[in-house]
Amino acid sequence: MKLYFTPGACSLVPHILLEELGLAHELEQVDLTTKITKSGADFSAINSKGYVPALALDNGHILTEVSVLAQYLCDQRPDAGLIPATGEARYQLLSLLVYISTEIHKPMGSLFNPKASVDARAAAQALLTRRLDWISAELGDKPYLSGSYSAADAYLFTVLNWANLVKFDLSRWPTLQAHNARVAQRPAVQQAMKAEGLL
Repeated sequence: MKLYFTPGACSLVPHILLEELGLAHELEQVDLTTKITKSGADFSAINSKGYVPALALDNGHILTEVSVLAQYLCDQRPDAGLIPATGEARYQLLSLLVYISTEIHKPMGSLFNPKASVDARAAAQALLTRRLDWISAELGDKPYLSGSYSAADAYLFTVLNWANLVKFDLSRWPTLQAHNARVAQRPAVQQAMKAEGLL
């Protein structure tokens, strides 16, 4: 497999999972401004959506979208338990992945837009505050979102890491800050971040 990534972007989620699961992979960095990969390939021809992550499978097919890549990768090693293999627990975990994708990733990501108006930024921050209130309550005093470490924790970690970059204050949520500090110490997370030049 080959993961097309941009350092620190949401492609960090599948990168962390590849490391956690011990799956053989290559990395190819993408410049999202020029849409050219580090090796000089036209990324738009690889993923016509134009953004990362994109995962090239061994059969040449391309998979995209963080939540889908998380499921695909975790299903390669179901014994790792990063997404439950069956039953209601699986759907509860998938629900968390989708929530992070649509309710946290999207508003946090919108704060990167330098052309966003003051009103648009304020609306995104207000929405994000409500969504983080919910996930903070969901986390409660557990070490991880579903009790044990999962793909959802890798996703939440990645998105919350953008807060400093977009000047969004997380001090209201000490449990989320503690969660991110815990996830940051995982060897696979350290390895992925080092490979992306983030540490």
